[in-house]
Amino acid sequence: MMVRAAEGGVTLAVRAQPGARKTAITGVYGEGATAQLKIAVQAPPVEGRANAALIAFLAETFGVAKNRVELVSGELSRSKVFLLREVTLERAQMKLAEWI
Repeated sequence: MMVRAAEGGVTLAVRAQPGARKTAITGVYGEGATAQLKIAVQAPPVEGRANAALIAFLAETFGVAKNRVELVSGELSRSKVFLLREVTLERAQMKLAEWI
């Protein structure tokens, strides 16, 4: 499951594809319990730029401030987990249903 309820919000499992032409959701990586939201990121994976771009993209997508999105794990990996504060599980699932 790529989105899970967490204290104060939800966690979202993401598979990053840095160096893309534009930042966009491109689908789902994996299936079942290990599924991740696949996001192409325009920024390169240098000096945290791709992570910062993902935070900005997720904040805009879910309608929260950038400081409400926290990278919980995967700083140097393509597989990442973000905590989205002030986002309910129902709202996250509805947003994800629009893209997938």
